[in-house]
Amino acid sequence: MADNKKLVEAITSMEEDFAQWYTDVVKKAELCDYSSVKGCMIIKPAGYALWEQIQQQLDARFKETGVENVYMPMFIPESLLQKEKDHVDGFAPEVAWVTHGGLEPLQERLCVRPTSETLFCDFYKNEVQSYRDLPKVYNQWCSVVRWEKTTRPFLRSREFLWQEGHTVHATAEDAEARTIQMLNVYADFAKEVLAIPVVKGQKTEKEKFAGAESTYTIEALMHDGKALQSGTSHNFGNGFAKAFDIQYTDKDNTLKYCYQTSWGVSTRIIGAVIMVHGDDSGLKLPPRVAPTQIMVIPIQQKKEGVLDKAYELRDRLLEKGFRAKVDDTDKSPGWKFSECEMRGIPFRIEIGPKDIENHKCVFVRRDTREKLEVALDEIETKAAELLETIQNDMYEAAKAHLESHIYSAVTWDEFCDTISNKPGFVKAMWCGEQACEDRIKEELAATSRCMPFEQEQLSGTCVCCGKPAGKMVYWGRAY
Repeated sequence: MADNKKLVEAITSMEEDFAQWYTDVVKKAELCDYSSVKGCMIIKPAGYALWEQIQQQLDARFKETGVENVYMPMFIPESLLQKEKDHVDGFAPEVAWVTHGGLEPLQERLCVRPTSETLFCDFYKNEVQSYRDLPKVYNQWCSVVRWEKTTRPFLRSREFLWQEGHTVHATAEDAEARTIQMLNVYADFAKEVLAIPVVKGQKTEKEKFAGAESTYTIEALMHDGKALQSGTSHNFGNGFAKAFDIQYTDKDNTLKYCYQTSWGVSTRIIGAVIMVHGDDSGLKLPPRVAPTQIMVIPIQQKKEGVLDKAYELRDRLLEKGFRAKVDDTDKSPGWKFSECEMRGIPFRIEIGPKDIENHKCVFVRRDTREKLEVALDEIETKAAELLETIQNDMYEAAKAHLESHIYSAVTWDEFCDTISNKPGFVKAMWCGEQACEDRIKEELAATSRCMPFEQEQLSGTCVCCGKPAGKMVYWGRAY
């Protein structure tokens, strides 16, 4: 058990230093590593397998709503990027530029895509001619580059993986319906697959996406009480269509501008999974997203029949569709248990000579560490039941944490005290003026997270300036 202790002690306690705990977990669970390119990360097999689960399951949900996948170039001509002023101004500080092709200087600089609105617009202006061509509901899975000053694995890096949906519609109503539909897809996915409860709402003018008419968001709360924007959906109205001349001939034979949306989730959602569910032993992965759901660990594996029985159990589980593996390395059982916990595998099966003799095995849950004796002829049924229980229990635990860290404030003094001393979301009324947002950010290092769809009238005045207030806002410190 000395090896076991050594592995666990390699992680800094989250109560001692949450930022270091996060870095330790990412490294020790071998999700990613630093690269020789500053600000960029190497996503290792364990991290990429997690992204693959997210990608596959989210992509299936997209396709159920009629989404088709495409792929756009990674380079954007500068002249194209300049067509929508608000958009280019919003991204200018983060843009990486290509100035040479081989040894020759380019006649026009090329932007390495920070996002692909302009490319899709340039494509749609030729693709859409008639009302019969609408809607176009496209998505691409790709990487983007944003020259971030401060980086952290998964949460913020100069190159990251994501999906970006870009749709074009005949009417403003259709575009708004798609915008809300995709936000709900994200919220349902976070809840049902990642076991993460979220707050849904609209971003303020200050916080909305550059060039958008309105931005909607799902906001998750991390274990340390900081918010993480975990998915956004944008309604562009017809602003981009006018800038790029995307028009269609309607049924009455008149030319009309299209309406567009965009929506995306990135690898930062992996950071959310880590920080919502993890503990001082490492990762804690919800079963529906875990690349390995069950690890079979043979005890005294050199004894005759033990490894064979472990492989047999794994094969039975695989045949029923579970994602299962056997740890047949020569490490000690204690080390294997600790490593299994570090990697967040939902539960492990321990099987040794005495278990085989008694025709049973032991299930050990990662989330609660509860041990259950299970008859060998019942492992498939009991495994399905336990994975479902773990998934639900993890969501309920995260939901309880969220609900216990939502506060209300009516006065400025109460607001300042709550933001400063109670990590979490603070509900407070707002007058709608950016000056109040700016003051809150400057004095309290907090930002508006969203104006929730479910509004409450906490008072009649703005928590910051005392003027009449029309919106209740979730505020908080964020990643």
